[in-house]
Amino acid sequence: MKTIIEPFRIKSIEPIRMTTKEERKALLRKAKHNLFKLHAEDVIIDLLTDSGTSAMSAAQWGAIMQGDESYAGAASFFRFEAAVKDLMDFKHIIPTHQGRAAEHLLFSLIAKPGHVIPSNTHFDTTRGNIEAAGAEALDLLIAEGRDPALDHPFKGNLDLVALEDLLETRCEDVPAVMITITNNAGGGQPVSLENIRDASKLARKYGKPFFIDGCRFAENAWFIKLREEGQKDRSIKDIVRDTFALADGMTMSAKKDAFANIGGWLALNNDALADEARTRLIQTEGFPTYGGLAGRDLDAIAQGLSEIVDEDYLRYRVRTNAYIAERLDDLGIPVVKPAGGHAVFINARSFLSHIPPLQYPGQTLVCALYEEGGIRSCEIGTVMFGRKPDGSEAPAMMDLVRLAMPRRVYTQSHADYVVEVCAAVSEKRGDLKGMRITREAPMMRHFTADFEPLP
Repeated sequence: MKTIIEPFRIKSIEPIRMTTKEERKALLRKAKHNLFKLHAEDVIIDLLTDSGTSAMSAAQWGAIMQGDESYAGAASFFRFEAAVKDLMDFKHIIPTHQGRAAEHLLFSLIAKPGHVIPSNTHFDTTRGNIEAAGAEALDLLIAEGRDPALDHPFKGNLDLVALEDLLETRCEDVPAVMITITNNAGGGQPVSLENIRDASKLARKYGKPFFIDGCRFAENAWFIKLREEGQKDRSIKDIVRDTFALADGMTMSAKKDAFANIGGWLALNNDALADEARTRLIQTEGFPTYGGLAGRDLDAIAQGLSEIVDEDYLRYRVRTNAYIAERLDDLGIPVVKPAGGHAVFINARSFLSHIPPLQYPGQTLVCALYEEGGIRSCEIGTVMFGRKPDGSEAPAMMDLVRLAMPRRVYTQSHADYVVEVCAAVSEKRGDLKGMRITREAPMMRHFTADFEPLP
């Protein structure tokens, strides 16, 4: 059949409070035009993030009931460890309360002032943890990935020529090479297995460990299966295993492609580094067999990992975003092409071309979408990436607005509503004005900054 339906039935529901436009105007002012500060109950469709917002399955809720809450050596940990190793066979699996904790563990141990850590594109917390260690987070995305309108199968690929040039000229300054799958900051775009393999080879050629930020590994594997030569007849599980076999370690937020509401892990092959990480973990997160998580959370993650590689789910997941992107494109609303795996990205810099990047067109658009229809989305642009470690500010590579779809939460009619709200905002786009920041934190300012519209 042509219609790709949700491959699940809904057994429990949560009511949505339907706010009015006047209410939302007042709520925006109260939140200082930062949608992170809104109360969730005041949001109609919440597309702020796909992190930790998944609907868990009946099997996951059942797994929660068998959680072993022993402080050390809990059975839940060993079920979790086995589930991770079934897909990513690293020697050491170290649980953390979420992905940024895994990043903090890793970079606090390997990154120092003067170091540079390359990736295709570091996302916000990854960049923040690298910079907090005094190192430079360097983005080496292919040129195709910097053009939102270009249709290319693997726009998340790492620029291998630039990587080798960096390793050749600054080898001693590079403690590790990273790659993010999928590339969130670049529009949720996938990375090919060939590119991952070649990046791994380059890292090994220069004696550098190779790490994968694997938050959306299953979505990336689905795109590899769909688009990469020689992969269409292979299982998602085999593609995932091949991907992580190329790495020396990984960071993971289980709040994405593990259907969990909390959790993550750091995986390593290096024994000495793993010992250091566990020591640091005990200081900040908890004993190494729970890492800041309840046993029930570890069991929910273990079950979620068995569900995320289901091809019927992945087909539906990717098609949902493609459907919205196609509808917006038909309306003349510029989107990143092709559609990403976890979100639709509107090109705010093009959509609001009359607003300069340093007046934050992305922030203007997220506020307009909320005011018009109660949709909460996220700016991925100059607010998030414009402030440099030295205090200067420059336009980001792109100014995007991310409509991140929570997993197994919204239905077809919700998707149609999102399109309708975007169309209504598009009709008045010429009247929208930029923003200025009235207060900001010195790092990762987008979470807590205050804004006001320009007159």
